[in-house]
Amino acid sequence: MMRWIETFYGFECWLLQQLNRHFDKRPLNLFFRIVTNLGGADLTIAATFLLILCSFGEPKLTAIASALALSASHIPVHIMKQLFPRKRPYLMIEKTKCPANPLQDHSFPSGHTTAIFSVVTPYCLYIPQLALVLIPMGLCVGLSRVYLGLHYPSDVLAGAILGTVTGLLCFCLLCW
Repeated sequence: MMRWIETFYGFECWLLQQLNRHFDKRPLNLFFRIVTNLGGADLTIAATFLLILCSFGEPKLTAIASALALSASHIPVHIMKQLFPRKRPYLMIEKTKCPANPLQDHSFPSGHTTAIFSVVTPYCLYIPQLALVLIPMGLCVGLSRVYLGLHYPSDVLAGAILGTVTGLLCFCLLCW
């Protein structure tokens, strides 16, 4: 079992380094620095409240489910960060590049990825065609977290699963 964990960690580190090595390429750096903010607290909170204020009927219930999922998803994120105090990749992997003033809390799971998937999942369920845009957007947020050296791929995967499940539960609670 321990060997499997070491092999998986080695693969994660390799994958992170493959993405992070492009950090000095201006267009990519600009793109990922902008995209990563889509999963940040300021934008996700503002977007969910704006959507609640601007919608009526079933779309409003979906917006409320999205806001509820965003709020609810941060409880397990906080708990998991305490239970699994994993140091961020830029602290553990030599030569990992990261933005100035990087985050100092634990990396598992990715809060940005959790947030974006918790917000978009109710909309994907309400209007499935939106998934063609919203899921790739969520994946780009997750990818940006690895590219920026702030998360391992498994942090992002856990965040995507956690956000999706929370979004699904909140949508089912309010809209079905």
